[in-house]
Amino acid sequence: MNENAPVCGRKPGLAVEIAGLRLKNPVMPASGTFGYGQEYAPFFDLDELGAIVTKGLSLHPKAGNPTPRIAETTSGMLNAIGLQNVGVDVFIREKMPFLRQFRTPVIVNFFGNSLEEYGEMARRLSDLPEVAAAELNISCPNVKKGGIVFGTDPLAAAEVVSLVRRHMDKPLIVKLTPNVTDITIMARAVEEAGADAICCINTLTGMAVDVRRRSPRLANLTGGLSGPAIRPVAVRMVYQVVQSVKVPVIGVGGITCAEDALEFLIVGARAVQVGTANFVDPRAMPGIVAGLEDYCRTQGVDDINEVIGSLRVS
Repeated sequence: MNENAPVCGRKPGLAVEIAGLRLKNPVMPASGTFGYGQEYAPFFDLDELGAIVTKGLSLHPKAGNPTPRIAETTSGMLNAIGLQNVGVDVFIREKMPFLRQFRTPVIVNFFGNSLEEYGEMARRLSDLPEVAAAELNISCPNVKKGGIVFGTDPLAAAEVVSLVRRHMDKPLIVKLTPNVTDITIMARAVEEAGADAICCINTLTGMAVDVRRRSPRLANLTGGLSGPAIRPVAVRMVYQVVQSVKVPVIGVGGITCAEDALEFLIVGARAVQVGTANFVDPRAMPGIVAGLEDYCRTQGVDDINEVIGSLRVS
């Protein structure tokens, strides 16, 4: 931050809007790194966040992969949790009552193993007034179509988004995988199919080996790489997607501080998600919110929206 820059006289505005959803600030957790919210409540007031994004939900409970399923890497982390979750019924019965006490919008991430499951999840979530928006995870195998991953095939992605859109009357955010040749093709496909916003990126596929045991560090062999190591890739992909679609984009990938978040905002993301940093510092997100406010003050910015999409390319 430039300490010699002019300081704003009043508190800068941090509110942003995503697909009609107004957030008090652009910071929210990445799905799968924040549990169902209750796990982080002892560390800070969840109303400090722009939104709460839940762990991914499926129609039925899912046990996930065998351990070990997390491995630390240089400037990052590999995980192969396997989308472990309590299932939508338990979420509604046991997790939703806790979330109702907050004014912060709740975004529920969800997935399915077939088109039928995606459709049923969309119907169930649309019936919940406490859910402000849904985040669609299309990085799962489609068991009905020979193991194709929805998120790596534009036709399959468009099909599932279109199906969910028919059953979902809430803002629909589609989360994209980076494990594709051209992410802009996927972004345009889901936009045309009915996505109200796009979140990118999910984790990069990676692998780590224990050289002494000569065996994989993850029982699943491969996992999703997250953390600071992937941030330059994420910033590049967010920039490309912003240039390719008209719907708002949420940036995620390796954000640990306000300066990291600002990279995404400057290239055009309207909000950001914080993931791996939550494991290192449970108060990472409130720190980022404070850092964004400080940046605006020191840079003479009245409103964070002045920063969004302000990249100067000569």
